[in-house]
Amino acid sequence: MQAKNGPRPPDPPFILCPVLPIRDVVLFPGIIIPLFVGRQGSIKAVETALMRDRRIFVVAQKNADDLDPSFDSLYEVGTLCNVIQVARISDGTNKVLVEGVARMRNEGFVKADAMRVPIAGSDADAGKLMFARLSPMPWRLSASPNMEALKRRILVAFERYNALQPRIPAEVMSSITAIDDMGKLVNLIASHISVKAEAKQTILEIADIEPAMTTLLKTLLEEIGIMELERDIQERVRTVVDKQQKEYYLREQLRVIQDELGQKHPDGLDDEELKRYAEKIAASSMSEEAAEKGARELKRLEKMPLMSPEAVVVRNYLDWLLDLPWNERTVDNADIARAEAMLNSDHYGMEEVKDRVLEFLAVRRKAGQDMKAQIICFVGPPGVGKTSLGRSIANVLGRKFANVSLGGVRDEAEIRGHRRTYIGSLPGRIIQKLARAKSRNPVILLDEIDKLGSDRGDPAAALLEVLDPEQNSAFTDHYLEIPFDLSEVLFITTANVTHSIPKPLLDRMEVINLPGYTTREKVKIAVGHLIPRVLKENGLAKSHLRIAERTIERLISGYTREAGVRGLERELGAIARKVARKVVEASDKGEKTRFPVTVGGGDLFSYLGASKVHGTKLPKRPQLGSVVGLAWTEAGGEVLMIEAATMKGKGELSLTGQLGDIMQESARAAVGYLRSNAEKLGIGSFNWKESDIHVHVPEGAVPKDGPSAGVTMATAILSAVSRRRAASDMAMTGEISLRGHVLPVGGIKEKLLAAKRYGITRVILPGDNRADVLDIKEDVLGGMELEYVSEAADVFKKALVE
Repeated sequence: MQAKNGPRPPDPPFILCPVLPIRDVVLFPGIIIPLFVGRQGSIKAVETALMRDRRIFVVAQKNADDLDPSFDSLYEVGTLCNVIQVARISDGTNKVLVEGVARMRNEGFVKADAMRVPIAGSDADAGKLMFARLSPMPWRLSASPNMEALKRRILVAFERYNALQPRIPAEVMSSITAIDDMGKLVNLIASHISVKAEAKQTILEIADIEPAMTTLLKTLLEEIGIMELERDIQERVRTVVDKQQKEYYLREQLRVIQDELGQKHPDGLDDEELKRYAEKIAASSMSEEAAEKGARELKRLEKMPLMSPEAVVVRNYLDWLLDLPWNERTVDNADIARAEAMLNSDHYGMEEVKDRVLEFLAVRRKAGQDMKAQIICFVGPPGVGKTSLGRSIANVLGRKFANVSLGGVRDEAEIRGHRRTYIGSLPGRIIQKLARAKSRNPVILLDEIDKLGSDRGDPAAALLEVLDPEQNSAFTDHYLEIPFDLSEVLFITTANVTHSIPKPLLDRMEVINLPGYTTREKVKIAVGHLIPRVLKENGLAKSHLRIAERTIERLISGYTREAGVRGLERELGAIARKVARKVVEASDKGEKTRFPVTVGGGDLFSYLGASKVHGTKLPKRPQLGSVVGLAWTEAGGEVLMIEAATMKGKGELSLTGQLGDIMQESARAAVGYLRSNAEKLGIGSFNWKESDIHVHVPEGAVPKDGPSAGVTMATAILSAVSRRRAASDMAMTGEISLRGHVLPVGGIKEKLLAAKRYGITRVILPGDNRADVLDIKEDVLGGMELEYVSEAADVFKKALVE
């Protein structure tokens, strides 16, 4: 076809030719190579060349990543070629065989749709095809006497190049050496060397033959230098590898011969050290199975080179095996009177825990070695003394103590150990603690067992064997590969909550709850334990500091409202540090300072700053739609206000304050009960369909959940709907059913402690929780009036006063 419009074809001496851009390849005249063509414009260029005179201008791209090259992204000099053959491949590309004819300089590109030339395809395809106006670029020859010398140097260098990288057949080499035409020689050699396309393009663009030959020689010599360096490096590496392989082969032969002769390795451990290992194994009183395992490993060690990796692994294994307390144990001190005195000295209160330890000692004296190991789990908020109690139990029994922190442990191998196939493998934490304790019957405290993770394997499942008295007499660590008896170990675990402990694991433990302390208990603990310890840690004597009990009470209420005493100890430490500074400064200045320094309630601001506790503010008078509730948290009991309000709307219930799903369901159950019993409750005239109810629990940044606020929310909603005020000196807890039954809840002691801290005098509890109150001390209940209810209607009668 003919283009309808466009300029006239150029006049000679220019050659008009379709353009075929190529990537990472530079084609020289006289060379036949296959090209794989897949781009649409390139395919059109080949088809147009076949349709015309088979001539095509092959030119390299400057950027190989450019999929749609423009005029400016192609080099100026390329090669005019003849298309010899085209074959279509199954993937849609074309394999084009071309022969370089002559170097050409591009004098200018032009799009096919702007010219009157025949092209393949339709008019729409013309925009994808480029033509070039080409001018010949023959070699400018030289009569320099250097030409023959350059030719010989190039041939010698090329022969050396081919010797280092023999990819050119011998007949091709022979034909190259017979070429007299310098231009053909440059084209042929440049096309056969493996260098970057930019280097080849540089040679192609040189017009004078002598500079072209000089550049070719320089390129050859650079490549030869790099290839010789690579060969030297490869040769050195091969020599080292061959030597190592030879040594390994000889060692293996020697090992086989030694095995046959029963001899030890000549580079292995000396006889003296092997003898020491054998004597230790014989004297260790380890089990028969362990002794046999140790003897086998020692026999393997005899036949190994001293510094071989396997020898290091075996020696570490033998060291761990010998470090274990196979028959070493401490004798329990079963003096109950002494034990009771020590426990009372170390800890204030905790009667249930102390009774349990004394019971253990009594049974130990009666049952002796027939007594099965007991697993005790202390559950309570932070700072109540769970960890220190475990240490005290070890002191009372006269046993060694070891602490294993399980918080964040996610790998089963932390418990069972790593298999010896891994580099740097070690026994599990239980075996490691036993080796360090040097006793087979220590007290091992497994701290924060409720915070076990699960990433690689299941650490909680691995603990089942450790804590099960029926299984732990033959606990097998993956590293040791032999059983070890854990039945004499007294395991004590600690946790803040029990719901995150897997049920099979919890079933193997005896749970003892440690609720928070009352203010009175905290004062006693501070006077008897914390202040003496703080004074000692800060280098003070009793004569330096005096803090009255009333000041400690103000410190507790204003700075450390918590279930335990950890924050209280921290604040006492801050006071002690300031007093220590006064003592040192007075000593340095030679001043006389009156001691002890007495800290009163009014002095707390100067020592500790403003009060740090901003608890829930309780109303002083009966409120409309506002009721005091009691909640349980991991840090102990807490008081919370539940507010309700009504407004015109569409009968919707709004719940705010970051309430969890269970708490939201309790609110809906409360509304369901109130609506279904509206007439009985005196709110039959309330228009539920045209009113919205909004229930809010302050401190919205703190997530809240659980069913125990059910009766509290029902009371608040009823107060808002009936316009009757709720008592301000009363708190309540309990789950509500859709039929108005008040169901029992947990954490009763912690909730009563919270009520005590806030000065609440009346508390409504579910009737089924009456038994939980029997174990609570009188000093917690003193001054409080507990009212037990079974129906929500009874709650409303007691709580709504107006």
